[in-house]
Amino acid sequence: MKQQTSSDWIARSLRSVWHPCTQMQHHEEVPLIAVSHGKGPWLYDHEGRRYLDGISSWWVNLFGHANPRINAALKDQLDKLEHAMLAGFTHEPVIELSEKLAALTGHNLGHAFYASDGASAVEIAMKMSFHAWRNAGYPGKQEFVCLQGSYHGETIGALAVTDVPLFKDAYGPLLRASHVVPAPDARTAREGESVQDVARRAIQDVRTLFEERGDKIAAIIVEPLVQCATGMAMYDPLYLELLRKLCDEHHVHLIADEIAVGCGRTGTFFACEQAAIWPDFLCLSKGISGGYLPLSLVLSSDAIYQAFYSEDITRGFLHSHSYTGNPLACRAALATLAIFEEDDVLNRNRELATKLTIALAPLAEHERSTHFRQRGMIFAFDAVEPDPARASTFARRFFTTAVENELLLRPIGRTVYLMPPYVLDDEEVAGIAARTQKVFESVIAA
Repeated sequence: MKQQTSSDWIARSLRSVWHPCTQMQHHEEVPLIAVSHGKGPWLYDHEGRRYLDGISSWWVNLFGHANPRINAALKDQLDKLEHAMLAGFTHEPVIELSEKLAALTGHNLGHAFYASDGASAVEIAMKMSFHAWRNAGYPGKQEFVCLQGSYHGETIGALAVTDVPLFKDAYGPLLRASHVVPAPDARTAREGESVQDVARRAIQDVRTLFEERGDKIAAIIVEPLVQCATGMAMYDPLYLELLRKLCDEHHVHLIADEIAVGCGRTGTFFACEQAAIWPDFLCLSKGISGGYLPLSLVLSSDAIYQAFYSEDITRGFLHSHSYTGNPLACRAALATLAIFEEDDVLNRNRELATKLTIALAPLAEHERSTHFRQRGMIFAFDAVEPDPARASTFARRFFTTAVENELLLRPIGRTVYLMPPYVLDDEEVAGIAARTQKVFESVIAA
């Protein structure tokens, strides 16, 4: 039988697979990569060409592809239990994972509800918030608030609290309206303002809204510290601290979407820890399974859980899907948490982040870059591209050039960002920085 080449696989994929977040016609010019296998921070195609995965395969991969410890855990679980419904049944992996996550929050968030993807977790948190208020005798609290430029997923509920026109505008007639408040993006600092000043200024708009509509608002949802899909907009933890106080004062739930920023990405396991606060709901997905299997969950406070605890079935939270709490996905998550503990990952990441920041210094100081920023293991800068036509194609040109240089980076507009796995060695740190600079200079000079 003839061995299939990358070109063969690509042709078959383009005929049969509708790829996500993609205008398919662009693949007439933009390369599609047929991945054969992965190892550590590298992905390989069928001809053996390799690509350094600088974005952790859409922010999910924490400890490298084909990680031996996660592989071993999954192989062991396969021989025990692949799946069982979680309604009326339970199993060891989901129990142990729930217990460990509750412990990581200091038992402030002690109840885990499971789903498969990030948008589903956001939908669950929104439904829980609305339903909890109704159960508590406040059925009028039905409105939601999000930050300018926010992204929380592309299902109908999650899209309603997303403020990215590219994703949202086409489906506007299907969506419930939400309130949008200014983001505390540090890049918006006025002359003489500190990042804390930006946070205080942004929180005033929330205060005004809560004073006017607090009796109608169920919850506000935020990505703590970094708004990823809007271009890695970073802000000071003070905003979260002030927001928690406002939510308490006006009886509004706080939903923390840590789908992208949790699991150590910002330097602490949960981003909210840096503000010394806990939300009413915390959404996790992406990295929680180490990038192996679809898994998401919502951690909620005991007060939320008790709002549903009743003999009346209509007061229960009846949301479900068939693969809730899948044992394989939960076992991958347990293996992921074990690596965090056994390898002292958060402390190691601080050292790794320092090395990457130093290696990226030439880009931070480059005359055609601006707003270099870093939070934990997330790095970003904005390209200075005065020509609107060139600016509109910057991301595609950068991605194509990066692939030619064995590098997987996928800019958001003019924002170049790196969110690599936590397993880079010194040679790979130097390599990813040097290749990013080479690609950037090539693209802006072309």
